[in-house]
Amino acid sequence: MKLAPSVSRMSRTALSAGLTALSVVAAAPAFAADYPDHAIRLIVPAPPGDGTDILARSVGKVLGERLGQSVVIENRPGAGGGIAADAVAKAAPDGYTLMMGNASSHAVTPGLYKKLSWDPVKDFTPIALIASAPNVLVVNPNLPVKNIQEFIAYAKANPGKLNIASGGNGSLSHLSAELFNSMAGTQITHVPYKGAAPAVTALMGGEVSALLINIPTVTQHIASGKLRGLAVSGKTRSPQLPDLPTLNEAGLKGYDTEAWFGLFAPARTPAAVITKLQAYTRASLAEPAVQTQMRNMGAVKSDLQGAAFATFMQQDLNKYGAIIKSANVQVD
Repeated sequence: MKLAPSVSRMSRTALSAGLTALSVVAAAPAFAADYPDHAIRLIVPAPPGDGTDILARSVGKVLGERLGQSVVIENRPGAGGGIAADAVAKAAPDGYTLMMGNASSHAVTPGLYKKLSWDPVKDFTPIALIASAPNVLVVNPNLPVKNIQEFIAYAKANPGKLNIASGGNGSLSHLSAELFNSMAGTQITHVPYKGAAPAVTALMGGEVSALLINIPTVTQHIASGKLRGLAVSGKTRSPQLPDLPTLNEAGLKGYDTEAWFGLFAPARTPAAVITKLQAYTRASLAEPAVQTQMRNMGAVKSDLQGAAFATFMQQDLNKYGAIIKSANVQVD
């Protein structure tokens, strides 16, 4: 008995589709096993010498050695990390274009810019949170305060008199200051500078009263007495400034802002490739050279990967988005 031509064609089509599906399934493990077979681009949303760049080069070097292929750093600064994020979001999801994202690119910038050509959640696969680093609240030593409670009391007794510097409008230091104002009930005026260095210089010169800034930038100034450290911004005390409490410990319950750095791939990158990158990244972070670099940056290694990293990032997206909206933060 012969099958009707239409049924025969359907059978051939189904057979062809089945063979194609089997070939894809068979090829997936082989692809993961062969990955990588050429150099990997690691795009950095910052210029050479920036903290994100330094960490990317340190981790990338060790990761490349373990994977057996070069990890080539490509710096694409600008638009709060948006230029780099756009390039990675549009790259082929094959594991050969990655991004060393940070709190600015994936948690702050999406709230600052109304129109983005990429989405921090939909267009990326979070691989691993590499490290996080708290800021420290420092004041000019001429200010008559010794701790956070005295600082808050002085600010409330002198509304509009104090000002706080940042490394730029819409920067993490700016948003950290806005969160401080909101939680402490103070009215400390924000004064943006073009980077951390001029902000620190302004604080030491008495142009401004306070600054929330990354710890290594001011450690020696605190030690010399040129600046006075009051508290750190993260969940735990900093190994570099162990005598300073966290802002949470000092009375601002729930306060937590930290710079962070994480490895991302374009969305739809094969799961087997992501798993391999996670394993090799975890091993790379255990290397003494990488840990030394982190300590020099005032950063602490993280163990968050995959879904846990995605949850962490979403929480920061929500937090900074709310601060931006509440304080009406705008960028040019």
